[in-house]
Amino acid sequence: MNDRDKLVEKYHETKLARETIGMRIAKEFKDGDYVNLGRGLPVLAADFVDPSIDIFYHAESGLLGYGTAIQIDDWEEIDMNLHDAANRHVRPKPGMVVFEMNEAFCMLRSKRVGTSVVGGFEVTDKGDFANWAFQYPVKHSGISVGGGFDLVVGPRRCITAIAHLDPKGNPKIVKKLHYPMTGAPQHIDYIITDLAVFEVRGPKGAKEGMFLKELAYGWTVDELRVVTEGHFEVAADFREYQL
Repeated sequence: MNDRDKLVEKYHETKLARETIGMRIAKEFKDGDYVNLGRGLPVLAADFVDPSIDIFYHAESGLLGYGTAIQIDDWEEIDMNLHDAANRHVRPKPGMVVFEMNEAFCMLRSKRVGTSVVGGFEVTDKGDFANWAFQYPVKHSGISVGGGFDLVVGPRRCITAIAHLDPKGNPKIVKKLHYPMTGAPQHIDYIITDLAVFEVRGPKGAKEGMFLKELAYGWTVDELRVVTEGHFEVAADFREYQL
């Protein structure tokens, strides 16, 4: 077993839980933000936002200002018409607005949504992103293109939340995409994985590169480089993974 194989094994044994990634995503929001949470890891963030702040969650299905997801034990609260991008039933909140899907996409395309968080297959060190494939159904995921193009290009800030490695140990932060690109080149601003947090600096469409901001406890920067295909520099304010 070579050094990389050992680190892949270490990753699968020590990677942060999905809920932990949700907690880390939630730290990116501030009071009054308009946020769209995509399918997969992103939707978990809604359950971990500080209750003292008010976030206006936007859903492509035609909701703005919905609440937390309803768990199975509270099934009597379910309104079949209210669900997020992952088809999780959500609670209504005072002031919540319901509208047509086309209006939801107009909000994205006109940059009225401040932040989107998207899950997907790969992201490059310059902010190119992929969350779909020509093959359908995708052999290792139920994710299709959905509203991905608008979620990447429309909001003023786009975060991707993905696993650092796939189940076979292949990197998901790469130098060049192996899937069709979603949206437009170099539009991802922040990358949150189950191992690290990166900022992709520079204006959209002209990114300068990826900078390591945070790293999970028990990992070194040198180890991270071995399991990360994309190039990165270490940010001046680098620190341990924040929760």
